[in-house]
Amino acid sequence: MNPAVIERFIKLMVIAILVSGAFYLGYGYFTSGAPGDYYVRKGDIRLGDGLYDEALENFNRALEEMPNHRGALMGRALVYIQTKRYDKAIAELDYLIDYLNRTLEPDDPTGRGALAAAYANRGIVHDYLGQYEAALADYVASLNTDPETVSGPDIFHKILYGSDDLSTVRQRARYLYEQLQLPEEERLLRVPELDAKQRMYKP
Repeated sequence: MNPAVIERFIKLMVIAILVSGAFYLGYGYFTSGAPGDYYVRKGDIRLGDGLYDEALENFNRALEEMPNHRGALMGRALVYIQTKRYDKAIAELDYLIDYLNRTLEPDDPTGRGALAAAYANRGIVHDYLGQYEAALADYVASLNTDPETVSGPDIFHKILYGSDDLSTVRQRARYLYEQLQLPEEERLLRVPELDAKQRMYKP
């Protein structure tokens, strides 16, 4: 048999194996996991792309498959924050925080991270709305729950937000605490260029 034909056959077989393996791995990634996880991953991607209606649709589908899916509840809250539907965001975060406080197991670090992120995100919404005491209380609750989750931007967030100097929950809590100790007329609670550096949290 012609060596060139054999060589071409081997190359085609290697390519076919690589393509089928990549498809299998990709398919497995998106279809494996607990009920609702697939739609949460899709929703996270749409959220990152700024496609908020599609993100919300995916988070809702996840909740149809798995009621109280904490990733889907958090995702919906983030969509509401990004679209400035703050009342809905607070209601969603209130529900998630209450649910996690009732069901969280002591040996569930992911759940603890989700709870810390929920407190931090609710604090951010209170901050946006000028409810600074409530924001500070949520930031403190977040730090008491899981300080690592809300410690500061990791490499992923630096790339996503294009910045090294994103505000952390600890920094904002300290700033609010210091300002709230001052007489009301001396307080500077809103600094737009600093407020813009706040980021949302999703463990």
